[in-house]
Amino acid sequence: MAPILPESVEELRATGNQSFRNGQFAEAATLYSRALRMLQEEGSLDPEKESVLYSNRAACHLKDGNCTDCIKDCTSALALVPFSMKPLLRRASAYEALEKYPLAYVDYVTVLQIDDSVTSALEGSSRMTRALMDSFGPEWRLKLPSIPLVPVSSQKRWECLPLENHKETSKSKSKETTTVKSRVPSAGDMERARALKEEGNELVKKGNHKQAIEKYSESLWFSNLESATYSNRALCHLQLKQFQEAVKDCTEALRLDGKNVKAFYRRAQAYKALKDFRSSFADIDSLLEIEPKNGPARKLRQEVNRSLN
Repeated sequence: MAPILPESVEELRATGNQSFRNGQFAEAATLYSRALRMLQEEGSLDPEKESVLYSNRAACHLKDGNCTDCIKDCTSALALVPFSMKPLLRRASAYEALEKYPLAYVDYVTVLQIDDSVTSALEGSSRMTRALMDSFGPEWRLKLPSIPLVPVSSQKRWECLPLENHKETSKSKSKETTTVKSRVPSAGDMERARALKEEGNELVKKGNHKQAIEKYSESLWFSNLESATYSNRALCHLQLKQFQEAVKDCTEALRLDGKNVKAFYRRAQAYKALKDFRSSFADIDSLLEIEPKNGPARKLRQEVNRSLN
């Protein structure tokens, strides 16, 4: 009896996924192509579904070493749904394999704007930094294309994935975060982290908070033992009105250094913006126990106290 052939876009995609898991990449690519044709012939207005099919086919091309077609499919996927992490990562890998390091760097750091804990992007951006420095020297940044700024809406969108994707991403993110936190930095790592932190500081002075976050995130990949790096990144999150992220970074900074005055102050500011006035007041009190004459903290306490009353 002949096998029943898939007849819908969903069936073709599911069968393609199974073929991919079985290592049958050419067969999976053919199934994704059929699903794409069917979707387009139906005149579907579902860019998310079409983008996923392009991204899945790109993964097949990447596995087969066809980097050029992988890049084309990833670009098509991103045209439909900008700032999708999987096609960005796959395109970055393809660019890297083709030694197009500036383009690979841009895609890796774009992913880090969406989620700064993705290990493959952290490692990729570090590899590209070293490759670019070797190729172009200290002025390597001048060789880069422009790096797109990821809107906050796109960052938050990945917190609301469909259940199937959410489970996969959560599992992956947990594994990646564990990898970063368990990493013991070498002396070379510590020096690289310090240099990246200084680059972040220079970007903050210029008001470029988005790129500064990238630098601090890269620094924390090399060494996550520096309290000031977390509190500096928290300052950037505050400037970009990313208050929850600022709270997280300040909390991590205080875990490393319980007397980090800047972390207390910035977390108090973030809590105030989130209207968690009691937590804000508690942080200001903790700060003033360390520095009783801190003028900005005393002023902030008055403002928070008025909100409490």
